[in-house]
Amino acid sequence: MLGRWSPGARGGGGAPPGRAGRAGGRGPVAAQCGSWGGGDATLTATQNGTSATVTINTSAVTAPLAIGRDSLVSTLTLVKAGGGTTVLKGTKNPAMATGDALEVGPLSGTVASGDSLEAFGGTLKVTAFGFITITCTAQGPQSPGPFVFD
Repeated sequence: MLGRWSPGARGGGGAPPGRAGRAGGRGPVAAQCGSWGGGDATLTATQNGTSATVTINTSAVTAPLAIGRDSLVSTLTLVKAGGGTTVLKGTKNPAMATGDALEVGPLSGTVASGDSLEAFGGTLKVTAFGFITITCTAQGPQSPGPFVFD
């Protein structure tokens, strides 16, 4: 097991396991990022109506150079239960020194009530400086389960 369900760090409270809910939820996954490395990553989801955000943190991939705040271009593709995908995009990230753990987000997208979204089968693509691209894939399902939006 990669981790336990824990309530979202933002917004207080929390949602039941496997649910993103309005207060937030986390889904740890094992990620592989090609030559950039691999390891545990945590996706933190929040929802406000039909708007969803996801922030991704992983120490498995580190900044190759110093990276300025809000300078990464990131696209997260999550797989919908029943077929299809949902894409969340953004250019939000904290400033990172060389060697810092990768953090991107919040990435924004649109969800519908009942959407069940899973990282396994999807991708995270992060582009730095316009020419360094890191593509990561989940190596297994999120724990304890997919994000299910209200």
